[in-house]
Amino acid sequence: MLRLTITDMIEKIHKEEPFHAVSSDYSFTLKIEEYTYFLCGAVHDGHQFRKELWDNCLHTEYERWYEEDPCTKQMVQSNPMVIAGCDSRFEYDLNRAPDTAIYIDAWGKQLWKNTLDTTQKQKSLEKHSNFYKVVHALVSKMEEKFGAAIVYDMHSYNWKRWDRPVPVINLGTANIDNSRYAPFAQAWCDSLATLQLPHDIEATAAINDTFQGNGYFLKYITSHFDQTLVLATEFSKIYCDEYAYILYPEVVDAIEQQLKLKLRNHAITYYNDYILKNGLLPD
Repeated sequence: MLRLTITDMIEKIHKEEPFHAVSSDYSFTLKIEEYTYFLCGAVHDGHQFRKELWDNCLHTEYERWYEEDPCTKQMVQSNPMVIAGCDSRFEYDLNRAPDTAIYIDAWGKQLWKNTLDTTQKQKSLEKHSNFYKVVHALVSKMEEKFGAAIVYDMHSYNWKRWDRPVPVINLGTANIDNSRYAPFAQAWCDSLATLQLPHDIEATAAINDTFQGNGYFLKYITSHFDQTLVLATEFSKIYCDEYAYILYPEVVDAIEQQLKLKLRNHAITYYNDYILKNGLLPD
């Protein structure tokens, strides 16, 4: 893995050079084994929390972990293009617009003992901005090469806090163009419902049951790129004990191993039935 500046990453993307790197400020990673029409993102995978913020934060490390999306990068890490956050959403949230990316409170609890000063906020917002500069360059390159693209936007959620049965996998599609993309969302949902999970966990899947896909990552890409579908994919945290702070690696591994094939097969269908059928592939 390399350590690259944002400028260096974007230059490599423009030249279509494969690389695997962490940003020079260690805020996110990007792996490109080959330039293809599907990208995996895990914006809430990170747990890093800048040390100068520790004493001012009212949330414990566990409380932060509880609301993060651990292992979502691992679930898709075998795919050829993967971008993932390294920093905790409690420093800045990549799935929120810049003006709301730094929390004042989080899940009903005040986050900071003392209001962050301008310099502290700017350090975080610069990392937020740099991430989206790279996302923009990468999706631009994908559309340039293939005419269209698909992004698998991976998340997780705490299912035990719900007072009703909830699906193991939820797809949020409220902010995509369903007139074009509903069949691909349904096909992804149906594929995920056939996952074979340890401990007799039934891989139920639904669309817009618990979440509707309102995140900034999806909205940013959708608003800037007319031919890119983003599928916000939420796994309930059946792969850990969210109260005991214990991960179940065998469940994470089972998801990863099956997504290797399922995700690629779904992306190939998108390529054949959307890109090729609509004549979007550049000459």
